[in-house]
Amino acid sequence: MPPFRDLLICGISTQLHQAAKGFDEVIAPGDADFAVSGLKAASLIRLGFLAIVPRSKVAGAIGNIAPERYQRLRQTLGDYLRP
Repeated sequence: MPPFRDLLICGISTQLHQAAKGFDEVIAPGDADFAVSGLKAASLIRLGFLAIVPRSKVAGAIGNIAPERYQRLRQTLGDYLRP
């Protein structure tokens, strides 16, 4: 995030019942990118739980998601924020 290149991060939770349908996204063991995600159980990527964190406070990545999932999440968030 400008001007300091802080990171916009979203929460991840195993509380799948908290999903905001059409907004949050589940990543589960059957998904192609689950193995590289670093997650241990089906989890909810919570677009409604965002935080801005300084890069200096982030030690590193624990995993990845597929570029298609990342783009879909960005599109969903962008659509919501657009007037």
